[in-house]
Amino acid sequence: MEEIPEREIFLKLYPGIEYKKCKICGKSGVIAEILGICIDCLYEQNEEALNIIRDIHGRIRQEYGLPEEVPQEGDKECPLCVNRCKPKPEEKGLCGVRKGAENGVTPIYGTRAPLDWYHDPLPTNCVAEWVCAARGVGWPEYSYSRSTERGYTNLAVFYRGCSFSCVFCQNWHFRLKEGEFLTPSELASKVDRRTACICYFGGDPAPLSWHSIATSLIARDREKGRILRFCWETNGSINPRMTRRISEIALKSGGTVKIDLKDFTPSLHYALTGASNEWTLENIEFLASLIPKRGKPPILVVSTLLVPGYVGPREVDKISKFLYKLNPDIPYSLLAFYPHFYAHDLPRTSRAHAMACREVALKNGLRNVHIGNVGLLW
Repeated sequence: MEEIPEREIFLKLYPGIEYKKCKICGKSGVIAEILGICIDCLYEQNEEALNIIRDIHGRIRQEYGLPEEVPQEGDKECPLCVNRCKPKPEEKGLCGVRKGAENGVTPIYGTRAPLDWYHDPLPTNCVAEWVCAARGVGWPEYSYSRSTERGYTNLAVFYRGCSFSCVFCQNWHFRLKEGEFLTPSELASKVDRRTACICYFGGDPAPLSWHSIATSLIARDREKGRILRFCWETNGSINPRMTRRISEIALKSGGTVKIDLKDFTPSLHYALTGASNEWTLENIEFLASLIPKRGKPPILVVSTLLVPGYVGPREVDKISKFLYKLNPDIPYSLLAFYPHFYAHDLPRTSRAHAMACREVALKNGLRNVHIGNVGLLW
């Protein structure tokens, strides 16, 4: 039986909106103006589509003072993320927080990292909120309460650097300013007696993973004898060697590594993010192998943003089958999208879209499928 094109599935999920014509096949669909290409043409991975996408991400990066493509003219490769930049001396990497130097690739700001931080009252709007220790999961070893940790806070750390250039970025404003500049010790000093957890996100912690690890170790030593969880929310592009160090800290503290798997199909992932999902998939596999070491709270939570016209039942089918083979109990959150950044002309995720994806994930055997940002659905 012939498979229904994904473009047509989106037409049924989004009736009555203004459709656009694909630059390649000429067919109408739910298409972001910035891309101008339908989902089915992106799946085909033809050279014309690849050239268009490469040019789009080059222009986006250039607008924010970043290299148009992965730097390759330096002598040493940056080891921190999947982009593997090789910038020349004083040339920035794609993340914007590392540069080439005579002795390799170094942080632009030395031992300090550009970031914002704040104390977020628990329970917070976290991707893993429905299964995390702030809800009493893992009490009493990892949580202060058997229900909700009211009266406690999360030290939220927003890093101002990222390894991706997502066309739908919902935190793109970080590229407009540099935030505070703090050493790991200075950041760790922001932990107070009501801090129950630290969560590193952004941007993305991948290009500043060394800083988050150092901060965690300092804070853990200073706060010995009490509960203090360490969590990471990331696109998963971090070097797997660093993921192993992060996982050790998260595992012992009751923290969770939350990986946003944008897409499973490489061509679609590149179209939406300008980067590869190679290390994201590898990191998910590794973290899934740690699940038997700690039952609750989960060491791994995976999420996917349901971008209208691009991330639908077909992608969720691939992702959920991948997760099921690793462990059917991996918590999986389907996140509602809202128009933002260069994808400002797409609609919000529809309820029909979210429910169709949830049904697919459940049919594929996942036992803990969650819909996040439900207030955005229509």
